[in-house]
Amino acid sequence: MAFNDTFRLSSHGVITNEQGQILQLKANYGNSAWGLPGGALEPGETIHEALMRECREELGLEVNINYLSGVYYHSHYQSQAFIFRCELPQDAEIKLSEEHSEFHFFEIHDLSAIQRQRVEDCLKFDGVVKSAKF
Repeated sequence: MAFNDTFRLSSHGVITNEQGQILQLKANYGNSAWGLPGGALEPGETIHEALMRECREELGLEVNINYLSGVYYHSHYQSQAFIFRCELPQDAEIKLSEEHSEFHFFEIHDLSAIQRQRVEDCLKFDGVVKSAKF
C-alpha cells in the first residue's frame, strides 16, 4: 500500500439490553441493512471520538465506552472496523437520526455471521483484542 492510498476506518459499539440482546439499527441508505451503532472516522478523529460522535448522532445519546475488543478487516469495503463494548446511560431513551428507520435488540443467533463473530468476541472479551478478516 502506498502512502497516499486510502481505505475506510470505522468504530462501532456493542450495546446490550438487560436480556443480553444486541442493539442494531436499520439504515436508510445503501442496502438498508441492520448494523451496530457507529460509523466512519472523520479526518482528525480518534477511534473513540468517532464512536462517541456517531452514537450521539445515531442514538441521540452519550454512550459509555468500556473497552476495545476487536479490529476486523472487511475486504468488500476495504475497511477496518474497530469494535467496542459500550453501555447506554441508565433510563436512556434512544432518539434515532434520519440515517436510521428503526432500532431493535436482537438475539445473538439472529445476527449475520460477521456480526455474530464480532459481537461474540466482544462479549467474551478476555483482555486480548481480537482480529479477523472477512
